[in-house]
Amino acid sequence: MRRISLALAAILFATPAFAHTGVGATSGLAHGALHPIGGLDHVLAMVAVGLFAWRLGGRALWLVPLAFVAMMAVGGALGVFGVPVPYVETGIALSVVVIGAMVALGGGLPLGVAAAVVGIFAVFHGHAHGSEMPETLSGAAYGLGFMAATAFLHGVGILAGAGVTTVAKQPGAAMVRAGGAATSVAGLALLGGVL
Repeated sequence: MRRISLALAAILFATPAFAHTGVGATSGLAHGALHPIGGLDHVLAMVAVGLFAWRLGGRALWLVPLAFVAMMAVGGALGVFGVPVPYVETGIALSVVVIGAMVALGGGLPLGVAAAVVGIFAVFHGHAHGSEMPETLSGAAYGLGFMAATAFLHGVGILAGAGVTTVAKQPGAAMVRAGGAATSVAGLALLGGVL
């Protein structure tokens, strides 16, 4: 827990040691918030985390997204400081495949396992965000931006799951499972370089 706290502090208060330069004038908060929304792979995985949390229900509604956001912050700190994480793009694409499949197949996973699975994939997403942070931006604002956008996308997934099943319980649940399956297939397309 101490290491996670240190990593979170590092991403929020650090000046990047290794990052790409930015394009255009924008604030760190806005740039950080737009980064997760700008990539199909990130959007699919993050909405799927919300759908998965909704499928599990109970405490998972907040613990699974929280695990993702916390571990994404750790991955972001690694990216900001130039700590290499192997196979980042593959890990991101696999997150879409696996989390989509978990949505399609339903609950049944213990909460700790579900949080661990999404947390592992979150490190890849966070590393991508952190390593692509423009040198001219504030690490704290940028980190808050991408964490807020991620939490928003998780909320979209939770609300989508709740919404479709409120409107039509049985068809809604089937639609959520179908959405998970479609997400997983999209992840396979990302892995194959088709998307």
